[in-house]
Amino acid sequence: MSTMNISLPEPLKRFVDEQVASRGYGTSSEYVRELIRKDQDRQRLRTLLLAGASSPEREPVDGAYFEALRGRVRR
Repeated sequence: MSTMNISLPEPLKRFVDEQVASRGYGTSSEYVRELIRKDQDRQRLRTLLLAGASSPEREPVDGAYFEALRGRVRR
């Protein structure tokens, strides 16, 4: 694992320390890694949403669609 040092103003450092203490993180590194993972997930979701919004329209999704999907999964 690589190491990265960051500089924070005192108010941000206090905030990170509070989050570590109150939310059960072992270290500030664990907290920052989780924030980065969540941001990666948010960016992936945004990419998928934008791709979906720009895709061609399809037929409406209704109860029959989901029932057919369940049937495919069961097989």
